[in-house]
Amino acid sequence: MDALTAALKVAASGLGAQSERLRVVSENLANAQSTGTTPGADPYRRKTISFVSELDRASGSSTVQVNSIDRDPSDFPIEFQPGNEAADEKGYVKMPNVNVLIEMADMTEANRSYEANLQVVKQARDLISMTIDLMRNQ
Repeated sequence: MDALTAALKVAASGLGAQSERLRVVSENLANAQSTGTTPGADPYRRKTISFVSELDRASGSSTVQVNSIDRDPSDFPIEFQPGNEAADEKGYVKMPNVNVLIEMADMTEANRSYEANLQVVKQARDLISMTIDLMRNQ
């Protein structure tokens, strides 16, 4: 396998991994205020994603894959909201363990990584096109 095809494979795996990461971050942000529906019920629990590097034997290059999507085991913050349907007898509600600032930072990083991989794909495509043009002109 040539180097350009290997670069395309690596970039494609990066695109897929960052796309999945953006999906997980989006779910977290969408549920940042999702409390339980009954008093004392647990709210939405933040999802985390981890990656693993795998060797692509055909190209001899390392690609990235999603290893797992897990739940963050950290404690739920508690807020005083006596009118909420999920409030306990004292008026406290368990809130999701989603920190919007952390999620926004993760989203920015995933977006930049996605864009970097997309640039690799574009550059490889341009190099392949130039190679084909050179071969035609001979």
